[in-house]
Amino acid sequence: MLEINELTVTYPEVTAVDNVSFAVAKGEALGLVGESGSGKSTIALAIMRLIDRPGKIENGQVWFNGRDLRQLPECEMIAVRGGQISLIFQDPFTSLNPVLTVGDQIAEAVRQHQGLSRKMAWRKAIEMLALVQIREPAQRIGDYPHQFSGGMRQRVMIAMALACQPQLLIADEPTTALDVTIQAEIIRLLKHLQRQLGLSIIYITHNFGIVKEVCDRVAVLHGGKIVESGPTAQVIGAPRDLYTRRLIDCLKVLKGN
Repeated sequence: MLEINELTVTYPEVTAVDNVSFAVAKGEALGLVGESGSGKSTIALAIMRLIDRPGKIENGQVWFNGRDLRQLPECEMIAVRGGQISLIFQDPFTSLNPVLTVGDQIAEAVRQHQGLSRKMAWRKAIEMLALVQIREPAQRIGDYPHQFSGGMRQRVMIAMALACQPQLLIADEPTTALDVTIQAEIIRLLKHLQRQLGLSIIYITHNFGIVKEVCDRVAVLHGGKIVESGPTAQVIGAPRDLYTRRLIDCLKVLKGN
């Protein structure tokens, strides 16, 4: 479904992503793992063609369902964003518009990509809140973001991302701002939705615990380069790269093993 070939993203005097290649199959979950500054989120923005100046994609191809997204006119790329590939941002406390109800925000995305009437888009928004397991969705649809807990806001973000039935979901540190119990709930929800909807998912994270729980394969990033990749069980069970081993050792220390 997605194939990245020799992707390089630069900023003045810095190479943020250096000759990175990987692929994601239909229905597969891939983990991009690395510390802050390793290039994970930059790859997500490059896929969506959202690299801000002075950054630029210096080289590489981003193939999605047989089309190189780098070559698409912007009008076609707008249809891809949200409609075919969706991105969940890492902070649900700042990613939602505080002056619009959650229903308005979900419905707006649906109307933009699917051309539904206001009534149909509102009905779709209620369906999406039910999909992400928010209780009494018909009553909560008119609430504002501040009326939801952090975990519920992240569920709203997931509902918005899935509202237009994308084939690929990019989850950028989807549990960073949440406590441990809520993190586990969100990861279980994403795992359930992947199976239910047949989604492909890219998890961007520094946490091998999440990768072990939900990812079929993993690619480890360090300094903008992939230093190791393979099936998750293989990489965690017998890491070849020193950096990978250190990341896994950090997880063991946190768990007290």
